[in-house]
Amino acid sequence: MPVTTTALAHADDLADFVAASPSSYHAAEEVARRLQAAGFARLREEDAWPAQPGGRFVVVRDGAVIAWTTPADAVATTPAHIFGAHTDSPGFKLKPQPTTGSAGWLQAAVEVYGGPLLNSWLDRELRLAGRLALADGRVVLADTGSLLRLPQLAVHLDREANSALALDRQFQTQPVWGLGDPSQADILAELARSADVEAGEIRGYDVLIADSARGAVFGKDQAFFASGRLDDLASVHAAVVALENSAETPSHISVLAAFDHEELGSGSRSGAAGPFLEDVLARVYAGLGADDVQRRQAFAASWCLSSDVGHSVHPNYAAKHDPVVRPRLGSGPILKVNANQRYATDAVGAAAWRAWCEKAGVRSQEFVSHNSVPCGSTIGPITATRLGIRTVDVGIPILSMHSARELAGVSDLHELTRVAAAFFA
Repeated sequence: MPVTTTALAHADDLADFVAASPSSYHAAEEVARRLQAAGFARLREEDAWPAQPGGRFVVVRDGAVIAWTTPADAVATTPAHIFGAHTDSPGFKLKPQPTTGSAGWLQAAVEVYGGPLLNSWLDRELRLAGRLALADGRVVLADTGSLLRLPQLAVHLDREANSALALDRQFQTQPVWGLGDPSQADILAELARSADVEAGEIRGYDVLIADSARGAVFGKDQAFFASGRLDDLASVHAAVVALENSAETPSHISVLAAFDHEELGSGSRSGAAGPFLEDVLARVYAGLGADDVQRRQAFAASWCLSSDVGHSVHPNYAAKHDPVVRPRLGSGPILKVNANQRYATDAVGAAAWRAWCEKAGVRSQEFVSHNSVPCGSTIGPITATRLGIRTVDVGIPILSMHSARELAGVSDLHELTRVAAAFFA
């Protein structure tokens, strides 16, 4: 099926979104920026929140963001439609005492974050991005742009590189960023300069590495889209666009919950296993006059779409996939199923997902793992367990998952947004 001009425009907008979101902290702020421009009012957790229905609000906690719209006729038992995603991606995080080096090179001391494909980070331009906590109490975002590179050893010096490449996670993943004496340099100064502050003001930091290259469309009929951090900014972006363009007045509270730390298991104050979503929903329903029983009534009628990427069948490794259920790029979003509840989808959720896809005029595929190749998990089971809200795990199929640069289908990206819009509407 040919890729439409609308889908191509959507991919270009996603490329801008990813470029503006090199860290989870940047992603949360980019979501807030876009929704504020669309008329959402930004709130702080430490302030009292307005109670009147009809308002649009957004709140940021570290690298997580939750946004919602409350219809004018909402009551204490109005259900919620929650679209869940995550803002973090596998990669590397800057260590304490981060300026290091060897043999006349300046290097950055980094720790592996999550489960990246280590070799995918070789020989590409990289950027440092994250947040800096300053002496005066401020927290500012920093992004150096292209600064680092993780150079691979030449094949002349490693004749086994093409048959047995394995990087030592401590000694062979420290990228270079300059030449000189590490005792006379400070990589934090580069971050401070990018944030327009003094290096001496920095008292703490959460800084990660991201690919510098912008997302790009390519392939026959412009079918493919390659970018860093598609896992899971593709889902975050889909929900943001759906909220920005929402024209219908829904009969439910529409919620975007984009969590941090999914790649680490979600166990943090800003992760899906933490209290953030429950805290926000409690305050939203309190504003509607709901008591605890009424809020639980609302939850019983609510839905959560947990959207994260899944595996497309790989043409070079087809035996790694189920022999029958084989989702493919360009054939629509996926419904993720697992008998052991690594995904939260059940029969009722599958039926609801198909109804939303039909409403949006979108194709849908299924994903299930090969019995000998267990799947990972995501925020869906965590949200279902924590809140008791019926949850469906969905997403788009991709290749190169957890690579520094992942591969998606242009049409799938746009179709996920269309389903998100139907879910919110």
